[in-house]
Amino acid sequence: MMNFSFSEEQIMLRKMVRSFVDKEINPYIQEWDEQQYFERSIMGRLADLDLMGVCIPEEYGGSGMDYNSLAIVCEELERGDTAFRTAVSVHTGLNSMTLLQWGTEEQKQKYLVPQAKGLKVGAFGLTEPNAGSDVAALQTTAVQDGDDYIFNGSKTWISLCDVADNFLVFAYTDKSKKHKGISAFIVERDMPGFSSKAIKGKLGIRAGNTGEIFLENVRVPKENLVGQEGEGFKIAMSALDNGRFTVAAGACGTIMACLEESVKYCHERSTFGKEIGKHQLVQQMIAKMEAGLQMSRLLVYRAGYLKNEGIRNTRETSLAKWQSCDFALEAANDAVQIHGAYGFSNEYPVERFLRNAKAPVIYEGTREIHTIMQGEYVLGYREDKPLSKTLPAWPFEKQREEAVN
Repeated sequence: MMNFSFSEEQIMLRKMVRSFVDKEINPYIQEWDEQQYFERSIMGRLADLDLMGVCIPEEYGGSGMDYNSLAIVCEELERGDTAFRTAVSVHTGLNSMTLLQWGTEEQKQKYLVPQAKGLKVGAFGLTEPNAGSDVAALQTTAVQDGDDYIFNGSKTWISLCDVADNFLVFAYTDKSKKHKGISAFIVERDMPGFSSKAIKGKLGIRAGNTGEIFLENVRVPKENLVGQEGEGFKIAMSALDNGRFTVAAGACGTIMACLEESVKYCHERSTFGKEIGKHQLVQQMIAKMEAGLQMSRLLVYRAGYLKNEGIRNTRETSLAKWQSCDFALEAANDAVQIHGAYGFSNEYPVERFLRNAKAPVIYEGTREIHTIMQGEYVLGYREDKPLSKTLPAWPFEKQREEAVN
């Protein structure tokens, strides 16, 4: 049975992350955004707070919290700026949680443990110049050569491209099998032939590090194969379940930030002899933001509940990602409208919220992809089958044993 109350630990977690954002991000984010500068030290400071492996079991270097605790962290980080929620989404949601689900014990010890502790940073390499929603169109290849695979290709729109140490990269090991010939590998930055380049001039999330990675005859040992050959598509889709969950949670943070700034401005600005908050059409926009925030949270925490139970949640996570990101974009647009001409300048943060809110509607499954998915579920054309490997249900075994003893 779903419980809509937060534990004392989760309440304290929210307060801690909110305080961190108010002290370490909000005073500087406008400058970082203008300069298109990613402040790498934030990752280290998040690690100091044990927030780089929030929902990773303690035995693998994480904090051992539940999946909705990860949602709280993402929501509060995006209240500051999408760039830093994105960093946690990619590092934890797309990379570390995938290794927890699919990695061998040796891979977990070598890569997951240092990532969960924040000693190393993980990233995710799926999208290519000609392969976004159509994953099977990717061109990167991994050809076996003795005990190694030789990688050639490139990936684009890769978050943390210049920052990450380890990349979960997807490539064809057998192109004749189409999507069933895709495999997943751990590629290290220091491997010869690996290079990266940041993309500048983005509409939003300018304070984030996003770009391309290039693989030129990169030799990757076979023990870095995640899962089995041909399981890459399945692994990628399960990774997106985790990544989309964090994106959906982050969108709640954008709505929350828009609401906070708009309410503040409503009390500061007066027109026609009264606070603008007294005008009914302004109240309507505020009410829509509140409704969007509460509905989005319900969808997000429902998906988190299923994750905590170890139940596949592709359908529920897709719906949460689609709706919360749409609500966030609408909230940001309304926040600019409430601020009027001032909302069109960077004197107030709402213009940054609007620019940032557009990207999540596109990445990790476009709005159109999620619309199709939900339609197919309702019509019976799509059905989730149990995965061969699932995320562990929470509480994790070690915590469960401690509770019993």
